[in-house]
Amino acid sequence: MTKIYIIRHAEAEGNLYRIVQGHMNSYLTATGYRQLEYLAERFKDVHIDALYSSDLRRAVATAGAITKYHDVKLQKTPRLRELCMGIWEGKSFGDMAYADPEAMYNFNNNPAKWTAEGAETYSDCAERFLSAIRDIAAENEGKTVAVVSHGVVIRSALATLMGIESDEMSKKLPHGDNTAVSLLNVENGEIEVEYFNDNSHVPYELSTFAKQTWWRSDSGGKDSANLRYEVLDPSLDGKLYTKCYADSWMAAHGSLNGFVSSLYLNDAKKMCAADKGAILAAYDSENEFVGIVEMDIFRGKRQKYGWISLIYLTKENRGHGLGVQLLGMAICRFQSLGFESVRLHVSSENKRAIAFYKKHGFDIIGQDPGCGAPLYLMEKKFG
Repeated sequence: MTKIYIIRHAEAEGNLYRIVQGHMNSYLTATGYRQLEYLAERFKDVHIDALYSSDLRRAVATAGAITKYHDVKLQKTPRLRELCMGIWEGKSFGDMAYADPEAMYNFNNNPAKWTAEGAETYSDCAERFLSAIRDIAAENEGKTVAVVSHGVVIRSALATLMGIESDEMSKKLPHGDNTAVSLLNVENGEIEVEYFNDNSHVPYELSTFAKQTWWRSDSGGKDSANLRYEVLDPSLDGKLYTKCYADSWMAAHGSLNGFVSSLYLNDAKKMCAADKGAILAAYDSENEFVGIVEMDIFRGKRQKYGWISLIYLTKENRGHGLGVQLLGMAICRFQSLGFESVRLHVSSENKRAIAFYKKHGFDIIGQDPGCGAPLYLMEKKFG
């Protein structure tokens, strides 16, 4: 009998930023790397003969938890990739739910009915994965194998193996947490699921799912915290833009000294004339305005860094964990354009903002003059 441990990758950017990943080649988060420490310990004393992984970097990085204690060669294959999400890749889950709520419902609760332009079907995804698993089992007959893959493709395969109908999945087969482990036993071509979606090795404070609700069977896949985005044109919405910038300035500096609204508004208009997607307005599931993110793709183009000019949340939306989604939209956009890092300024007196950016991978790399207090130059490198 061949034993195959199926491991979902550790927390990646899309899981944190609430952005559809699919075949998007995202990186692990800081929490993801901490999860790997516990995954490595789980498998430290488990005999592993072979190791396979999706070729996407979040899965490849997760496979490093196995090689920490096991001298096995990693074999990468696109056959173990996540479900291709077509036109939704790189978009937020909030965008997907707003544009096509029926499709979003089906994706979580009846995935056989889910379709999207350019996407792979759920059944094709399961067939691709299970075909790879059968080949891996044949190549390693009687051995113990670790396979690192992705949440949706693993769920589709488990449902097929366990005979769970598509419209029963939300109750009988919830999504698996990051680094969750399932164990398959393969003998004479037959595959049996011994256990599935076990994340017992992950401390509660490091669990991705502990901070989210969409995956629970009683949620129907909905999450009111998922944001959607619309392009904000400062030529048309100048009052809103100026109000947000002034509020952000006040929060950072304690006064409006040095704030010249016409200067910032004119700069925003010029930037948006050259890059229509430079400023995005964020909205919650009730279509209420939440904040804006302003991205400058020109300032650091030669040095291959993107620049975040502004991340703003309305007062009532601060302190609820939404800021990381705005930050994530900027990061993913800069990555898609080939930048190697992202930079921004933070007032040296804004301790809360400094802590937020440090938590999400930014380092202080310099200091510049500011109004009332110096500005820290902070940078997050990709990869």
